[in-house]
Amino acid sequence: MSLPAPGWTAQDIVDHLRAIGTEENRLGMTRFGINTATALGVGNTDLRPLARKVKRNHERSLALWDSGIREARLMAAFTGEPKKIAIDECRRWAGDFDSWEIVDTVSDLFVDTPFWHELIKEFAPDDREFVRRTAFAMLAWAAVHLKKEPDATFLSYLPLIEAHAGDERNFVRKAVNWALRQIGKRSAGLHAPALGLAQKLASSANRTERWIGKDAVKELSDAKTIARIAAKGN
Repeated sequence: MSLPAPGWTAQDIVDHLRAIGTEENRLGMTRFGINTATALGVGNTDLRPLARKVKRNHERSLALWDSGIREARLMAAFTGEPKKIAIDECRRWAGDFDSWEIVDTVSDLFVDTPFWHELIKEFAPDDREFVRRTAFAMLAWAAVHLKKEPDATFLSYLPLIEAHAGDERNFVRKAVNWALRQIGKRSAGLHAPALGLAQKLASSANRTERWIGKDAVKELSDAKTIARIAAKGN
């Protein structure tokens, strides 16, 4: 097969992934809690450079997703076009989520859609573990990447974090914690409210809320974290 190029089809990409995947890599993924049921054994160190070479293509990303293969779905996220994907397609993808790794990678794509607020509002109350995780993974990515979004947007999401901080499911509580920490580190204006919520949760009688709060307080109170936040304002 020729070198990866923008003209590659979804099938070309899948064939290439099958050729370079290894059983050793696939087995190694289990150490990180990655769902390997459909994995070919190709790591992100190979997937991301491949994505840059084949470039973004919306229709191809949909075909890659429909393959059901772990690596193809990651490629769908890396090469999808957030301004072209429809909200119903996002919902359909979310319904297929079966791994924290897929959730976190696709969430990075979803936050660049024009309807990311709507997705968070819809996904957060969803009882499915990976769908709810998506809402908070999106919120964490948004806090990092959406530089032009006003702080008021993220301040408005703190009640949502508090509302779901008692979800004891591992993949949800870690994402809720992630979102709280990223909001608190976004700016000096958000640091105090996020730290205040973290302190409130840290004193909760609920074990999950307490874990989320204590972990967030530890990072948001760290001297290096505070210095980095202060430097952003200069």
